[in-house]
Amino acid sequence: MMKPMKFGMGQSIKRVEDVRFITGRGNYTSDYTPAGALQAVFLRSPHAHAAFSFGDLEAARAMPGVKAVYTAKDFAEIGDLPCLAPMPNSDKSTTPLKPYPVLAKGSADHVGDAVAMVIAESEREAREALEAIEIDWSPLAAAIDMREAIADGAPQVFAKAPGNIAYDAHIGDKAKTDAVFAKAAHVVRITIVNPRVVANFMEPRSAAGEYDPASGRYTLHASSQGVHGLRDQIAGMIMKISPDKLRVVTDDVGGGFGTKSLMYREYPLVLEAAKRLGRPVFWQADRTEHFVGDAQGRDNLTTAEMALDKDGHFLAMRVDILGNLGAYLSQFGPYIPWLGATMATGTYDIATLHARCRGIYTHTVPVDAYRGAGRPEGAYVLERLVDKCARTLKIAPEEIRARNFVKSSQMPYVTQTARTYDVGDFEGAMRAALERAEYADFGARVEAAKKRGLIRGIGLSSYIECTAWGDGEEGSVELGPDGNFTAYIGTQSNGQGHETAYAQVVSQYLDVPLDRIKVVQGDTDRIPTGHGTGGSRSIPVGAVMVTRASETLVASLKELAADKLEAAVGDLEVADGHIRIAGTDRAISYEEIAKLPGAKPEKLKAIESFTPPDATYPNGTHVCEVEIDPETGATRIDRYTVVDDYGFTLSPLLLKGQVHGGIAQGIGQALMERAVYGEDGQLLTASFMDYCMPRADSLPDFHFETRNIASTTNPLGLKGAGEAGSIGSTPAVMNAVADALWRAYGVEHIDMPATPLAVFTAIAGAPRH
Repeated sequence: MMKPMKFGMGQSIKRVEDVRFITGRGNYTSDYTPAGALQAVFLRSPHAHAAFSFGDLEAARAMPGVKAVYTAKDFAEIGDLPCLAPMPNSDKSTTPLKPYPVLAKGSADHVGDAVAMVIAESEREAREALEAIEIDWSPLAAAIDMREAIADGAPQVFAKAPGNIAYDAHIGDKAKTDAVFAKAAHVVRITIVNPRVVANFMEPRSAAGEYDPASGRYTLHASSQGVHGLRDQIAGMIMKISPDKLRVVTDDVGGGFGTKSLMYREYPLVLEAAKRLGRPVFWQADRTEHFVGDAQGRDNLTTAEMALDKDGHFLAMRVDILGNLGAYLSQFGPYIPWLGATMATGTYDIATLHARCRGIYTHTVPVDAYRGAGRPEGAYVLERLVDKCARTLKIAPEEIRARNFVKSSQMPYVTQTARTYDVGDFEGAMRAALERAEYADFGARVEAAKKRGLIRGIGLSSYIECTAWGDGEEGSVELGPDGNFTAYIGTQSNGQGHETAYAQVVSQYLDVPLDRIKVVQGDTDRIPTGHGTGGSRSIPVGAVMVTRASETLVASLKELAADKLEAAVGDLEVADGHIRIAGTDRAISYEEIAKLPGAKPEKLKAIESFTPPDATYPNGTHVCEVEIDPETGATRIDRYTVVDDYGFTLSPLLLKGQVHGGIAQGIGQALMERAVYGEDGQLLTASFMDYCMPRADSLPDFHFETRNIASTTNPLGLKGAGEAGSIGSTPAVMNAVADALWRAYGVEHIDMPATPLAVFTAIAGAPRH
C-alpha cells in the first residue's frame, strides 16, 4: 500500500497550471509572435470535387504587403502527408494509398481542400491578395454519402481504389459465426448511424515557422498533441531533412481530443516559406477554417447482429462497419474503424464473432481519431444492440447484461479479437451504478413525469476500452541548484492537468510541495524522445516513468546525503523536503545536497523509461435518465450516474474532470452534434450558427465514483481515463431516449443526434401516437 503524502499520489489537489490559465498568462501558439513575422492564409476549395487551373497570379503577387503566392507546383520537392496506419484487405493485399499533397494539384477533393498559400505583411493584406487570385473551377460529380459512394457508377475519389473502397478487412471466423446464427433461437439485428462530428476544441490550430540560415535549422511552434511525431514526419517524410535540423515546440494547448495529434499541411508549409522568404511565417486558423480544414471524427454506418439462445445468452455476433475516411487518408484514419471492431464484444462473453470493416473514400473532409478513436463507435453499436436484445426477448436490460458479462472468475479473458482483459468486475460496477441511480424507483418517476405531460426513459451502458498500449516513454527527474525539481517527459498536456499529475508523482517520492516541481513537455530540443498524448496513455505510461526516475533519484540523493550525514544509506528517509536520519532531527535539505562536492550532474538527474507490456482496460457502467417533452421533442437529462474502474486513482480531482469532460462530449454527440453535408458536398454546418455544441445548461449534475481493481499490466495499477467518459456516455444517453420513446409510443429506433426535431418526428410517426 502506497504511503499517503501531503501532495502525493491519491490526493485531490487543485491544478497548479490553472492559476496561469485563469489569469491570462497561458502561453499558446498564437501568443508566440516572432519578430518580423509574416502572415499566411490559404485559398481553399469552395467545391467538394472540382478541377481547377490558375490564371495570372502576378496581380495578386504585386498587391501591397504581399511577399509570396504559392501553388502546388512551387512545392514539387516537398513530400505528401503520410498515412501511418494503412489497413490491409482481408486477402492481405493493400490498396494503394491516395496521395495527400501539401497543396492540391489540379483537382480539389473536398470543400476546404487547400489549393494556394498567400503570405503578406499582415493578415488583412494576405486575405485581400487571396481574393485577387485568378482560378478557374470546373465542378465535377462528387461522392458524399458512404452508401452512395460504394454503389455502382458512383463518382470515384481515387482511381486506384475501385468502388471507393480504401480497404476491406475481416476479423474472426465467418463460417463458424454463420453456423451459430443458423441454429440460434433468436437473432436480433440493428443498423446504427454514428454521425460525423467536429472536434471543436477551444483553441483553433496555429503554427509559426522559422529558419536560421546560419545553422540550417528550422523551428516550428504548433498547437499539437506531441512534438516528436511532428518533427519526425515533417523532417523525414515531408521535407526530407535530418530530424536534428528541426525543432518543434508546443506550449499550452487549448484542447486536442485526437485532432491535434495529426499532421497538417500548414506545418511544413510555414517552415518552407520561412526559409524562402528569410522571415518567420505565422498562420492562425479561424473557426470556419477549422470546420473544413481539420480532420473530423466518427462517421460510421454499422449493422450488427446478435445470436441468442432461448434464455437470452449471447452465442455469436456479426458486425459490418462502413467507416467514412473522407477524401484523403489522414494519419491514423484507416485504423480507427478497425480499432473499434477489435472491441466489438465489449464486456460480454461472446464465443463467436465475425466483423467486416470497410474504409470508404468520399469527397468530404478527412476523418481521423476523435476522443476514444473507434472505441466509442464500437461501444455505441454494442450497447444499443444489447438493449434491443433485451426488448425483443422481454428481459430487463440489466439482467440480460448480467447473464452475459465476462465474469471476474474468467480473468484473464481473451476476446475473439485477441484482446486480453486482465481484471474486471463488470457486473459489480453495473449493480453499484444502478443502486446509486435509484433504479428500483424509476417507475415512480415515470408516473410523476406523466402528470407533467412528459415521458421519461432510463438507459444503461456497460463499456470497456483499451488504453495505454504500444510505445513507451523515456524521461528524467532532476534536482536543481535551488533545491527544486524538474521532470522532463515526452507526453503533451492539452489541458488535462499533466503539470499537476506528474508533480504529484515526484512529490510522492521527494516530499516537496508542487510549487517546487516543474514539468517540461513539448520541446524536441529539451526532451530527446516522446510519443505525445493519445489513447489515454499519458498518465498510465508517463506516471510509471516519472515514478521510476523519482525512485532512482531518491537513491542517488541518499548516497550523497549519507556521506554528509555520516550515516548508512539504509538509515535515511525522505521527509518534508529533506533527507533525514530516521528517528532523529539530523537532516540535509535538497538545496544543500545540490551543492555538495560530490553532487555531479549525473548524480542529480535520473533517466528512466517504461514501455507497457499490454493495454490497460478501464471499464464501468453509465446510467442516464431523461425527460422528453413530446410537444417539442426537447430532451432534458435529469440524472446521470457513473461507476468506473480505473485501477488506481493518481489524482481524484483530475480524474473527475476527465470523466465529466468526456461525458459532456458524449452528450453533445448524442443530442445535438452532427456535421451535415449537402448533396453537392457543401458542409452545411460549418460554423456555430449551424453546428450545436453542449453548454452548461445542457448538462446535469453527475454522480461519479470508482470501484477500482488494479491493472496487472501497469506497475502502478493505473488504467487510462482520458477517453472513457466519451465511450460510456453516448450509448447510455441514447438508450435512455430510446427507452422513453419505446415505453410511451412504441418507437423502434432513433439515431444520433436525438435533436428535438428528430425526437418530435419519431413521435409523430409512432404506431401508438
